[in-house]
Amino acid sequence: MPSSQSEEPLGITSGVRCEEGSAGSVEEREGGRVVVLVMDLLECPLCEFLLCEPVTVSCGHSLCRRCALTSQPSRCPVCAERLRPRELRAAGNNVLLSGLLEKVRPQEMRLRGRVLERLKGGELAQAVRIASEGIEQDPGDLSLKVWRAEASLGLQQFSDALQDLDELCRIRPTWTEGFFRKGNVLLEMGRQTDALFQFHRCLKLQADFVPARNQIKKILEAEGVQVPEEVPRLLQLVSERLRDSSPITSSVSRALRDGSRCSPDMGQDREGLRDSEKTSCTAMHTTSAECCLSLCQAVSFLPTAEDDEELMMTRDERTRKGPLGQMDEEKETVLNMLTVSDFECPLCIRLFYEPVTTPCGHTFCKSCIERSLDHNLHCPLCKQPLHEYLKNRKYNTTVLFEEIMSHLFPQQLAERKQVHEAEMAELSDTTRDVPIFVCTVAYPGIPCPLHIFEPRYRLMMRRCMETGTKKFGMCTYEPGKGFADYGCMLEILWLDMQPDGRSYVDTVGGNRFRVLKRSQRDGYHTADIEFLEDQRVEGAELELLQRLHDSVYQQAREWYCRLSRRIQEQISRRYGTMPEKEDNIQASSNGPAWCWWLLSVLQLDPTYQTTVLSLTSLKDRLSHLRIVLEYCSQT
Repeated sequence: MPSSQSEEPLGITSGVRCEEGSAGSVEEREGGRVVVLVMDLLECPLCEFLLCEPVTVSCGHSLCRRCALTSQPSRCPVCAERLRPRELRAAGNNVLLSGLLEKVRPQEMRLRGRVLERLKGGELAQAVRIASEGIEQDPGDLSLKVWRAEASLGLQQFSDALQDLDELCRIRPTWTEGFFRKGNVLLEMGRQTDALFQFHRCLKLQADFVPARNQIKKILEAEGVQVPEEVPRLLQLVSERLRDSSPITSSVSRALRDGSRCSPDMGQDREGLRDSEKTSCTAMHTTSAECCLSLCQAVSFLPTAEDDEELMMTRDERTRKGPLGQMDEEKETVLNMLTVSDFECPLCIRLFYEPVTTPCGHTFCKSCIERSLDHNLHCPLCKQPLHEYLKNRKYNTTVLFEEIMSHLFPQQLAERKQVHEAEMAELSDTTRDVPIFVCTVAYPGIPCPLHIFEPRYRLMMRRCMETGTKKFGMCTYEPGKGFADYGCMLEILWLDMQPDGRSYVDTVGGNRFRVLKRSQRDGYHTADIEFLEDQRVEGAELELLQRLHDSVYQQAREWYCRLSRRIQEQISRRYGTMPEKEDNIQASSNGPAWCWWLLSVLQLDPTYQTTVLSLTSLKDRLSHLRIVLEYCSQT
């Protein structure tokens, strides 16, 4: 087992947001050491706050439950993989991630829990009180302002809700839901034009933000406007609507386009108005100039593509980046909290390798949950059914855990990967511990379709595919030994997984082998083997062998031609047509292909088939075939 401490201490601290393409982390070099700011990884990619009630979607990325359900993104905000709303609603909270958040931020998570509990229970005044107390203790905890704004809206304290949302939207200029919430507050206040501008802003940031599109549709349809379904046309319609909403707006916007100011008493120039776009000046002014300024923003400063790109890059780092001493103190505190044991799979009790999260919210190694589902289609921990999970087979790695482990425990993770690679190398050996499928007699070059349903053979097939060998041995059953001393290697050509875990496998025979040593691995048989090759002959002996070969081939062809057309068609569908006679009968180490085709068609006793399979003399094999054909011709 890996030790619980890494060689070089690495920790978690809040800090600057990660640069694009840095895999969710930010690294700063101080005196040759790398300080990894992992707290950024624990932020929701939608709201950019610390994850709250985190859910892991099918692609492996984690979002806040509230963000996922409110935004209902059609694609993952990180990797753009398509998401299904039904899966988002059915996903359970990520149990391990919730535990890590509580361990890293115990006070913050407890306070969040109390506020959310009051909100869900309808105790809005208590929620406002608890959130306000928390904000007084930690003014930098922006997430509490989100919940306080929601509670204030429920209490119809619109100005308080708008004030909190103004600040949040200024600090999080790319937070789509923030503008949506702000629009809902303005809508409750009866300021439909300002609300329309905020919803327009939502769709500019996130084109598939369905709630904002629905609100725009509701507002415009109430005014008798026909609403297009396409988002670009809808945005154009809203822009034109805002421009034509007021004569005052038109005059003000013209003045701004000429470079002048709206009014001397507003005290804001063009740059000031751009800032007010983020904070919604409607919350800061109560005079009659307020509406004029708000509409001015909507008309003259509807965000362009360049503005959007600029806002995407803008962050208020001062509210998030503390002094270096505070960073080091927090880093050391978290190191004492998180250990390797926090990232151990509950099934194999080892550090996660390719961790995947089930729809019920539990996390396991990918190979561990696959083996568990071979035996039982329920979660090993909570017993919830996982039939759909098995059916979809979206076993995508939980990205957040991979990144945290790589930053906090790089040495232990490297050791875990080495163990896995060693296991794969051992499974890839084609002569030692070769997996043996005990079923029938297979022949070189002959198709052998299989129906896999036993858990042990499901595991065997997965390992053959994962290692890349795509090969396993086939032997017939033999009492007392478990399987015969001779068999044939099969190569997987195609594997069709069924929704219930079964699979149909198309294979073709390869080299013959002799068993040297028997063993077992995880329920299925294995063996050390050596491959067989036909003995080569030369000179006069080769001439005699050639004549024998031609004679038996002609005998086999006559027998086949005497069969009815219906039987020939059945044989062709299953085994193919009879192979042509080969010019060089010793070209293959297994001899002529037609011999194995004939043996498979004749359907002889398995013991006799195995005996013929074990022969390394083509002459002896042809002699057996001649006897069998003579017997078949007489019956």
